[in-house]
Amino acid sequence: MESQNPHRRIPSIEQLRQRPPVAALESRYGRQAVVEALRAAAEDVRGQLARDVDVPDVAARIEAQAIERLARESAPSLRRVINATGVILHTNLGRAPLAPSAAEAVARLAAGYTNLEYDVDRGGRGRRDVHAERLLCRITGAEAACVVNNNAAATMLTLAALAAGREVIVSRGELVEIGGGFRVPDVMAQSGAVLREVGTTNRTRGADYAAAIGERTALILRVHPSNFRIEGFTERPSLEELVGMGERFKLPVVEDLGSGWLGGSAAALREEPAVAASIAAGAAVVMFSGDKLLGGPQAGIIAGRAEAVDRIRRHPLMRALRVDKMTYAALEATLQAYAADRLDEIPTARMIGMSADEIGARAERLARALGGRALEATVIDGVSTIGGGSAPGSTLPTRLVRLRHAALSAAELEGRLRLLDPPVIARIDEDHVVLDLRTVLPGEDDLLARLLAVT
Repeated sequence: MESQNPHRRIPSIEQLRQRPPVAALESRYGRQAVVEALRAAAEDVRGQLARDVDVPDVAARIEAQAIERLARESAPSLRRVINATGVILHTNLGRAPLAPSAAEAVARLAAGYTNLEYDVDRGGRGRRDVHAERLLCRITGAEAACVVNNNAAATMLTLAALAAGREVIVSRGELVEIGGGFRVPDVMAQSGAVLREVGTTNRTRGADYAAAIGERTALILRVHPSNFRIEGFTERPSLEELVGMGERFKLPVVEDLGSGWLGGSAAALREEPAVAASIAAGAAVVMFSGDKLLGGPQAGIIAGRAEAVDRIRRHPLMRALRVDKMTYAALEATLQAYAADRLDEIPTARMIGMSADEIGARAERLARALGGRALEATVIDGVSTIGGGSAPGSTLPTRLVRLRHAALSAAELEGRLRLLDPPVIARIDEDHVVLDLRTVLPGEDDLLARLLAVT
């Protein structure tokens, strides 16, 4: 009988709290969380006993279930994963991984106080919107620059400051939708600017812009169609042509570059506009992302002429869209690598520049490490992509590790990889799970081999 066996009685919560393993939990999770976990576990075990489930030691079972529950509920929702998809700027996986120097800068400054809004030389209040400005101006050739939390915010703030209540001329072929369903017309509407569409989806001429200019025109907006490509019967004025038109009509030309390529020799990016080129062409303001091709933290960067940037940074929305000290720390460290021509330190730049032979050598080592197990690994040719709405249509030749499990389908194997710790995110091609080591950080190769060895 349950009453005759003390190990089958449900102890009180206070009795359970006296057990040494449970008492130790309170210093980690707090009393209230531990009590709630014990109550939930006790109720579950009571149900097990009612169903005649064999529970040799009730107190131990409650303790174990409470510990499991606390660990599960306190686990952070944001976790590290291994990106083996071959998509370099994978939006769902956080886009650009930071350079070690950027991560170190964040850790160093986040753990203490900083001069975020303090002028050390004057001993008084300073401005946060000047951080990273000197580096941005040096690298891009802009007169001034400021930083907000993403590129959509940069576009909205720029339009709010320079064109609220007035018309902004945009080509119909540039009214793009970016990730998450955010559309350029919607961003413009929130800024208070009035959209004036010109041209057609595939062809817009300089004359179309000129015909639309009137007394209510505030500026000409050029948007880089970063996540799609129109081919065939197309036409689009150059930035230089639009700047020339803007000078004749005394209108600024603003360019939303999206990806933020700072230039380089990568063949896959030969058609991607560089920020410095847009500045040199005469754009009054350019907006671009910090966490795409630039390879830094999530941020929206606004650079251009001092008069325009100063109007933007004085707008009331600037306070709502500003970034914190961690973003500035990561961004400045990333920009310092560019300024010193140390691009190999930036993971995004390094991944884009990797050759198929370099990736293939790593893939062969991984395949050999998995030999003779239930998981069969072979190395095949394939392609990687840049992703993140950057360089649409471009591919990078790579070498893939193709996996075949003796007892699991491709979908089942892919699902099992996501259950590893850390999860391995792969892709399925032609009914096979494939791993692209282009996006697996070099220091993760051995970890990936160990994880796969027990799959």
